[in-house]
Amino acid sequence: MPLDLYYLDASPPVRAVLLAGKTLGLEFNLKLVDLFQRKHLDPEFVKLNPRHTIPTLVDDGFVIYDSHAIVAYLATKYGKDDSLCPRDAKARAIVDQRLHFDTGTLFPRLRNITFPLLFLGKKEMTAEAKKEVEEAYQYMEKFLEEHDWVAGDNMTIADFCCVASITSLECLVPGIAKHPKLAAWVERCKKNMVGYEETNQKGLNNFEKYVKTARGEI
Repeated sequence: MPLDLYYLDASPPVRAVLLAGKTLGLEFNLKLVDLFQRKHLDPEFVKLNPRHTIPTLVDDGFVIYDSHAIVAYLATKYGKDDSLCPRDAKARAIVDQRLHFDTGTLFPRLRNITFPLLFLGKKEMTAEAKKEVEEAYQYMEKFLEEHDWVAGDNMTIADFCCVASITSLECLVPGIAKHPKLAAWVERCKKNMVGYEETNQKGLNNFEKYVKTARGEI
């Protein structure tokens, strides 16, 4: 049975799932949900996902939403080993910690800027919002002090989620270059993640177009 993925590639959480899928060698049956046309509120989609969020995955009738839950599910079910989603309690705790960092810090700070910009027409971000993004970069720099990847010495599902959010934040608040370990990690993701250009970069380019259009820059 196909893996149906309800998506919009400009969405950072969607891109995290696309990165995971490409790494795992999975093929998705992509179903576009255009948030700007409010297609996420269509009754059929709301019935599938009461929170009407993307990404939403349907695997042989099993429905799951929230990108962090989806990437963990895919890695657990389809991974050839546990490198992406470790079974060891301590290693998994670090991965979960970084996933929660994306959930509780990176993505909310991204949404605090993008929602007013893209859906409410507010072109100027607050000084506080910018400060919070710069603080998030500092946290990431700290995480990467002793390891090449955000949760240890090898790539995990946490890297998929964090890189999708971080590269999107960079479109709004440039500043990664000020943090050498963070900048090196982003380059490492670009070079080592399977299909990075097709999955994250393509959607990131569309995200940037939405941002520039909303700002009146194009």
